[in-house]
Amino acid sequence: MPALQTPAANQKVLVSGANGFIAVWVVRTLLERGYSVRSSVRTEEKGRHLKVIFGNYGDKHEIVVVPDMAKIGAFDEAVKGVDAIEHVASPVSLTEDNIEKLIPPAVNGTVGMLRSAMEHGASVKRIIVTASTGSIIHNDPEPQVFDESDWNEQSLELLAQGGPALTAPIKYRASKTLAEKAAWKFWEENQNKINWDMVVLHPPYVFGPAIHEVTTPSSLNTSVSEWYKYVTHPTSSGMTDEDLATKGSSWVDVRDLAKAHALALEKPAAGSKRIIISAGQFKWQDFIDAANALYPAPKLSQPLPVGNPGAGSANPATRHMFSYITDRATEIFGLDYRTMTETTKDVLEDFEARGW
Repeated sequence: MPALQTPAANQKVLVSGANGFIAVWVVRTLLERGYSVRSSVRTEEKGRHLKVIFGNYGDKHEIVVVPDMAKIGAFDEAVKGVDAIEHVASPVSLTEDNIEKLIPPAVNGTVGMLRSAMEHGASVKRIIVTASTGSIIHNDPEPQVFDESDWNEQSLELLAQGGPALTAPIKYRASKTLAEKAAWKFWEENQNKINWDMVVLHPPYVFGPAIHEVTTPSSLNTSVSEWYKYVTHPTSSGMTDEDLATKGSSWVDVRDLAKAHALALEKPAAGSKRIIISAGQFKWQDFIDAANALYPAPKLSQPLPVGNPGAGSANPATRHMFSYITDRATEIFGLDYRTMTETTKDVLEDFEARGW
C-alpha cells in the first residue's frame, strides 16, 4: 500500500502520547517537514507545554485529549480526518514490577489504535508503531547478533513461568513483545477491511536532549534518567568502574529516531516491515569518556565522573552482549546517525541550560 506521497503540507498525522520524550521530537520533526500534526495527550494539563513550544505553528498543530488509551474506542475520534498515525504512546519502565501497569496498556493501547483506524480512520494510509528492541532480543550467556526476523520468545516463556527470573526488565520486554505480536495479528486478520499498511520501528536505548516538559532530573524519562545518573553524577550513582566498563547496550539519538518516524511515513519500501533503528553499541564508560573529552568542558553543577578511561568499547576484551544488523534501516531510510560525541555534547548542554 502507498506511503504518504502527496506534499507534506496537505497531510495530517496523529501522534499518540505526544508529551513524551520520543513523541514530542516526532511532533517537532513532522511540523518542521511541513505536516499538520494532531497530538494526543491524556489530560489538558499535559498538552499545555506542547501549546507553548509549538505555538508558532498555529493551526498546523492541534491537541486532543485521550484519557485512557487502553479503553475500547479511545482513539475513535482522534483518528478521524488524519492521513497517518504515529503510535508512540506506551508504558516504558525497567523498574515497574506490576505487570498490570505494563501489559494491558501496551497491548490494548496498540490494538485499540489499530481498531479505531480500521473503523473510523477512512483517510489513514499508514500507521507507524513505536516498538522496542526488547521484543527482539533475548538474554544469553554469549554475545548475540539480532535482526528483524528475531522475536523475544524468552520473555513470554519467563512470563508464563513466573518466579525470580521474571525481573522488571523481562516484564517490560514481555509487554513490548505481546503488544507487537498483537498488532501484527490484528493487521494480518483484517487485511480485507483496512486501507492502510503498518511499519514497526525498534529502537534500543534512546538518548538525547529533552524538549518535553522536564523540571528536575527525577522527571526525566527512563533512558535519559539512566544516562544522567551514570554519566553526570560524580560517583555514577554507585556504579563501580567495572560496571561502567562492562554494562551497556545499544543506543540511538532521539532526533535520529524521530527522523526515522517521518521517513517511515514517506518511504513505500518501509510498508509492512519491522525496522531496527540503532546507532551502535555502548558501555557507560564510553559516554563518560566522550563527556570528559569535550572542549570546552560543560559547566555542570557537579564534576563529571571519570571511571576507568578507555576501559569500555575501546578495550579489545570488551564484549557487547547485544548487537543488531541494521541493513534494513540503512537501505530504506539512509539514516546518518549522530555520533556519541554529538549526542553527549547536546545532552550536557541541555543539562547545563537547566542548571543541573
